[in-house]
Amino acid sequence: MSLVRLEVFDSSPAADGSLRPLVEATAVDEARVDAFEQGYSAGWDDAAAAQQDDQTRIRADLARNLQSLSFTFQDARSHVLQAIRPLILEMVNRLLPEVAREALAPTVLDAIMPMADGLADAPLHLVLNPAVRRQVEDLVSQVTGLPMVIEEEPTMPEGQVYIRSGPAESKVDLAQVTTDITIAVRAFFNLNT
Repeated sequence: MSLVRLEVFDSSPAADGSLRPLVEATAVDEARVDAFEQGYSAGWDDAAAAQQDDQTRIRADLARNLQSLSFTFQDARSHVLQAIRPLILEMVNRLLPEVAREALAPTVLDAIMPMADGLADAPLHLVLNPAVRRQVEDLVSQVTGLPMVIEEEPTMPEGQVYIRSGPAESKVDLAQVTTDITIAVRAFFNLNT
């Protein structure tokens, strides 16, 4: 069997008469290294682009999910507020005036105590609604022992008391506080609807 010889187109044979390779071995190695680097660089660029695309997609998904959660939270909050609205308004309408009525005498006493030091024998003047006279008079006289002149004024709200001691005058107005709280609670629920 004879070996097939390929025709060589290089016109200058090697000095010893042997055929010279068409491409130098170092050139082949350089070509391989260049091809590897080009492939590696292209792969790196593709991976970086894919990662950037993934991050962009993840950010978009996260933003969409957060927005969805925000709407869900607002919806849940709105439903809860609407569900408890009747209860809170009923508490404000029924319990708050009762709590204010119970707190009136101690609040009047708190307002009188700083004045008590300046009182000598002058009586303390209280102007109040007749409905609250007994509870205020009992507590103030028990704790302070000060002489009092009480004027009943039926047109005054039950939660309001004027306190006069000489030239000084003070006002306790739990009726207005109750009204302000009621208005604030109603405004809160109206704002949220």
